[in-house]
Amino acid sequence: MKDITYDVRVYKTEIYKGTRATTYYVRWKAGRSWRKPFRNAAQADTFRGEIQAAARRGEAFSLLTGEPVSWERTDRPDMSWYAFACKFVDMKWKGAAAKYRQDIARALTAATPAMYVGARGKPDDRELRSAMHRWGFNTKQRDNAGDGAAVALKWLAANTKPVSALIDEAGLVRDLLDSATSLLNGNRAAANTVRKHRMLLSNALDYAVELKLVPDNPLKALKWKPPVSTYEVDRRSVVNHVQAKGLLAAVEAQRPSGKRLVAFFGLMYYAALRPEEVINLRTANIALPPLVKNPNTGETEEPVNVWGEVHLLRAAPYSGRDWTDAGTAREERALKHRADGHSRTVPIPPPLVRILRGHLAEFSDGPGDRLFYGVQGGELPFITYRRAWKAARKAALTEAEFTSPLAARPYDLRHACVSTWLNAGVPAPQVAEWAGHSVDVLLRIYAKCIVGQDEAAKRRISDALAQE
Repeated sequence: MKDITYDVRVYKTEIYKGTRATTYYVRWKAGRSWRKPFRNAAQADTFRGEIQAAARRGEAFSLLTGEPVSWERTDRPDMSWYAFACKFVDMKWKGAAAKYRQDIARALTAATPAMYVGARGKPDDRELRSAMHRWGFNTKQRDNAGDGAAVALKWLAANTKPVSALIDEAGLVRDLLDSATSLLNGNRAAANTVRKHRMLLSNALDYAVELKLVPDNPLKALKWKPPVSTYEVDRRSVVNHVQAKGLLAAVEAQRPSGKRLVAFFGLMYYAALRPEEVINLRTANIALPPLVKNPNTGETEEPVNVWGEVHLLRAAPYSGRDWTDAGTAREERALKHRADGHSRTVPIPPPLVRILRGHLAEFSDGPGDRLFYGVQGGELPFITYRRAWKAARKAALTEAEFTSPLAARPYDLRHACVSTWLNAGVPAPQVAEWAGHSVDVLLRIYAKCIVGQDEAAKRRISDALAQE
């Protein structure tokens, strides 16, 4: 902001005794010397005290009026930070996906402690953060907060600084950013979280400009270097084919859900599907090759080395019931990185054809014609397949492998599949199409999982140099 200064000095009050009255002059320096007259000493002392208090707080003073910039806001609407954050959440809510709603709540929850003012009656920090994330910054749940959370939210409503303080108080914007990008223990958050929270905080402050709470976005004027973020798949998490088959066999042995989960995990390993894509599949999405008749026995059997296809239309990422409009744990959305209505087709290799054919023969369609569902007939719970996977790892892997990153998450099966495709020599554009990535992202994420390419390149160079 232009035409301001933080270099302020307040002098002793001058007293001028005239023939008819005494005048008290408050003198201070803010860019230049200023002087304001008062008829009595009490008024002069009050004004001088307010000037001193503003200077001690590090407020910006206007070079045009000599007074704190905050005093000029009498005709500008103002709002507490907590009230503004709730308003921003409400503005974003309708058009945001459930997971994005959670991201906004996390970013604002992390940032808000920088805007606390006063300590009287302050609840525990964890209680405040829990109340903000679960209730305050959730449009759907805010009015349903329990007694403890309601007390915390009431304290927040009365004890956060006004949004205008981000313009008036030196260093507050940086404090806000540091808080938004830090963990509760004060340590810096992961690089991807830092970037996401900084972006969301900037979006919020753009909205503050729109509401005329601040003249411009103070975050954009802040000199700040984002952390280096180079996400790559850890090769230690990628299973080989023998390990993958062992894990799928261990899944099948789990009771009571194991048999119905073999195809679930198989689609991740053999077709590189994301968990939210697998869980939303219907029978109509699967195209298997027709069985053929054995001329010798007359019985139908699986054709040899014939592939099928899976046609993906929508995904259902897990976000929790509190964040979806329908109150379901998952929200059906367009495929990741694709516009609504755009599909993706992925080939099904023969081993997966056999797994899926067996699954379809044993299990009928579930709720909403979904391919995968729980033992009780309802939606397949997130915790069910996570527990089954953990138990399968324990059974199939050595103790050292179990404590390592090897297939630590079901998602690592997708990484194993993509790595297999790349190492088999499938062109990157084709792999990217099947996996639902851009080529650039694909090669950046899986750079350390492509093995043998350097030796092949050296051989080609040696052959070229050997030519006379």
